Amino acid sequence: MLSGFDLSWIITYVILLLFAFPVHEFAHAAVATYFGDETPRMAGRLTLNPLAHLDLMGSLMLLIARFGWAKPVPVNPYTLRRRSPSALMWVSLAGPMSNFLLAVIASILLRLLTALAGGGLTASLLYIENILFIFIQINLVLMLFNLIPIAPLDGEKILSYFLPPAWADALDRIQPYGPIILLSVLFLIPSLLHIDLIGMLIRPPLQALFSLLVG
Repeated sequence: MLSGFDLSWIITYVILLLFAFPVHEFAHAAVATYFGDETPRMAGRLTLNPLAHLDLMGSLMLLIARFGWAKPVPVNPYTLRRRSPSALMWVSLAGPMSNFLLAVIASILLRLLTALAGGGLTASLLYIENILFIFIQINLVLMLFNLIPIAPLDGEKILSYFLPPAWADALDRIQPYGPIILLSVLFLIPSLLHIDLIGMLIRPPLQALFSLLVG
């Protein structure tokens, strides 16, 4: 994201660990509970407490490689499907959409800050503005990244719901290899072929959404 361990990166790191990751996982837990699955509640995941959601290795990898993760929320797909055929899709979609909602809220605060300042932002207000910019960007990146249809990302279950049964079965058969495919796309292909597939996929909608929200 940002070069060097400057203050902006520290802010980014804190935002991810204390806000973006926990809200994303809580959204999964809340929607699963809404559809009658008590698994997230029994696992202690129906909370916004970051300690309930953060993964030690994922947090360390975020600091070292700037690519991290939180603990996935356990859900029972059989319970969800009994309640509604689309329940698992909504549970999966809840995480990315929570990040989009956070970005929208931050953009509203940013516009209010600019309007109240009347174009005369002080050093303190500029600092807050910079944090809001980072917050919006982080949440948009998390939303778009998690919508990629590769397991274990949320997009895989979302896409599976809309596919014809034969195609969905084929996607399910690929699912065990999803983490290997994802790591290859993230690290191996850029290293060997110098092609940033994730960046090519995410960057256009990221720029469009960021411009829409920030103006």
